[in-house]
Amino acid sequence: MRHKKSIPNRSFRVADQIQRDLAELIRELKDPRIGMVTLNSVEVSPDYAHAQVYFSLLVGDPVACEAGLNEAAGWLRNGLFKRLAIHTVPTLHFHFDKTTERAADLNALIRKANQGRSGEDGS
Repeated sequence: MRHKKSIPNRSFRVADQIQRDLAELIRELKDPRIGMVTLNSVEVSPDYAHAQVYFSLLVGDPVACEAGLNEAAGWLRNGLFKRLAIHTVPTLHFHFDKTTERAADLNALIRKANQGRSGEDGS
């Protein structure tokens, strides 16, 4: 019974370690499509067969970057295999995370609404 309680914890630790190691490995990639990538989160499936990797991009084309990362997924997985001490290294699936983009858009909308409101108050 004790073993089952530690499983979710382990999956978070594995995901965290994958995120850290991937960040280092991605810096080694020479693909021009892959710009300044920030890994936002990694979600590992319960059987450790797949990992969903969510990233944001400071500069560059998100679609091209996602394609480049997914093409390099095999090489990155091989690099993880050499670094991680786990039996199954998950297959990597990269997804562009639009959260930061949405947050910036929402902030702009809020700022615009507040400016409109302050204009109404001044009349």
